[in-house]
Amino acid sequence: MVQKIRITFPDGTEAFHRPGVTVREALAAWNEPKLAAAVAAKVNRFAVDLAAPLDSDAAVEPIAADSAEGLAILRHSMAHVMAQAVQDTFAGVQVSIGPAIEDGFYYDFEYAESFTPQDLERIESRMREIAASDHPFARREVSREEAIALFGTKGERYKVELLNDLPADVKTVSLYQQNGYTDLCRGPHIPRTGMIRAFKLLNVAGAYWRGDERNKMLQRIYGTGFATQEALDEHLRLLEEARKRDHRRLGRELDLFQLSDEAGPGLVIFHPKGTLLRTLIEDWERKEHLKRGYDMVMGPQILKVDLWKQSGHFDHYRENMYFTEVDEQMYGIKPMNCLSHMLVYKAKIRSYRDLPLRYFELGTVHRHEKAGVLHGLMRVRQFTQDDAHILCTPDQLNAEIRAIADFVGYAMGIFGFEYEVELSTRPENSIGSDADWALATSALEGALRDNGMTYEVNEGDGAFYGPKIDFKLKDALKRKWQCATIQCDFTLPERFDLSYIGEDGAKHRPVMLHRVILGAIERFMGVLIEHYTGAFPLWLSPVQAVLLTVTDKHIPFGEEVRKRLLAAGIRAEGDFRNEKLGYKIREAQLQKTPFMLVIGDREVASCQVSPRQRDGQNLASLSVEAFIDLVRERCAQFK
Repeated sequence: MVQKIRITFPDGTEAFHRPGVTVREALAAWNEPKLAAAVAAKVNRFAVDLAAPLDSDAAVEPIAADSAEGLAILRHSMAHVMAQAVQDTFAGVQVSIGPAIEDGFYYDFEYAESFTPQDLERIESRMREIAASDHPFARREVSREEAIALFGTKGERYKVELLNDLPADVKTVSLYQQNGYTDLCRGPHIPRTGMIRAFKLLNVAGAYWRGDERNKMLQRIYGTGFATQEALDEHLRLLEEARKRDHRRLGRELDLFQLSDEAGPGLVIFHPKGTLLRTLIEDWERKEHLKRGYDMVMGPQILKVDLWKQSGHFDHYRENMYFTEVDEQMYGIKPMNCLSHMLVYKAKIRSYRDLPLRYFELGTVHRHEKAGVLHGLMRVRQFTQDDAHILCTPDQLNAEIRAIADFVGYAMGIFGFEYEVELSTRPENSIGSDADWALATSALEGALRDNGMTYEVNEGDGAFYGPKIDFKLKDALKRKWQCATIQCDFTLPERFDLSYIGEDGAKHRPVMLHRVILGAIERFMGVLIEHYTGAFPLWLSPVQAVLLTVTDKHIPFGEEVRKRLLAAGIRAEGDFRNEKLGYKIREAQLQKTPFMLVIGDREVASCQVSPRQRDGQNLASLSVEAFIDLVRERCAQFK
């Protein structure tokens, strides 16, 4: 008699099947509708193909196509179909790797010619043919030597390199085939190409093989795909909206900043309006930090390399640092602000009565980001962080973390953002003892729980010196951006021998919290620009009002009004050009100016202004003082 195996399903029901039954067969006997919606399944929490056999007792759970994991599998299968379509369409193409990513998929190719938008249309057309043919994705396992011979015969040297670089103990690898096309892949994949219905190829970009600038530049074709056409259409709509909100374009149109090849990649030059916007944000930050008991400090841009060795940055972060030599002494250009803050702490003996100490610096730092990841204000090589380091006793840790989390929540509300929270734990490349890491992680997690905050755990993504809480804000398009963070650090106070005199008269080691609220000011500005499409709230607008004269005879009154507004702290400009009023209004609307103040005969005679809002709404005529009061009232909550 053949021994049966027990299969357990998500609803708790069990079924007994013969050994070798496939996942598909087991799911079909349990729940046909669930199977119909599945692209793969989890067997004992490990994702597998629906065609995978079951040889022992197992817990089986279908993976739906519209779930996050199911979408990743669907998109990975789309990448395989795209690779086949490219090789079918263009002779001599070599393939490398093609994973699923957050909003789609890509594949990197080596090809002598540059792919054009018309080429993408041809590739997409071939992909639709492959999908319509409804061929199965068939998995087979072969020895590594057989796989090397297979791809070597085809001239696929990137696949051969990947195979040769596998650990020595890897003896077998898996291949997937659809419609005669074979690719190296761990899987899983969807059952058949016919399940691919809603996809779109988006663009081509350059990408170094394995992300190494010393390697050959390949062509990366990006695509996106979803389980339904409706979801794809909505995503494409959001992409178009994102293009309209692109901060790089708006930065030029609103005259906020520039990125210049003459200056160098990743280096931002702020124009007057952009500098004013930045100043408004920074001034708000200074005021809010002072209200919360922070002390302002400032450190130098370069510090001796010995300090960076002492901190551990030289061993764990130097590939992201710049160095220089002064008087035959090596210096590191700071990528972070923490070292100077520790030297401030060490400047004198500290008592437990002094703690907590909260050092705040709007500190400019430099990091050697690879050219391929630089992106407008979002990823630069020089940026300013709203950096603070809190040194406290272990007993004060919970209260300090909770206060920072409250500060973040307040800031996100002021700037109009929703946000999500992640707790990131110890990475492989780290320093410090297991006990300290456990204590730091527990402190962060406990503070989140005490504040009643919902959070996700991001395993292994902490800083090299400690775990962290990341706050990811969501913009108007529901995109997530990393900004605020709290990092708990027992290691650097140890390395720099920081201490305080406790109530018992003995020396004790303080705990350090690294934290930012908005993060990099440049990135935050980029997010703000896209969130508001450049139409900033009144309190943040570099120009709050523009005066529009009807004719030249109204200029003297216009100049007088502008002086009164500036004296009252209202940011005002005058458009006194000899142009038609309608043209001036359109120009001011394109500049997203909150108020346009029209000045004609009636306004001069009554010593008033006629405000027009950027949404097109006209307000009743007001005295200059009444308009000043109106602006102040609308900005009052942000003061």
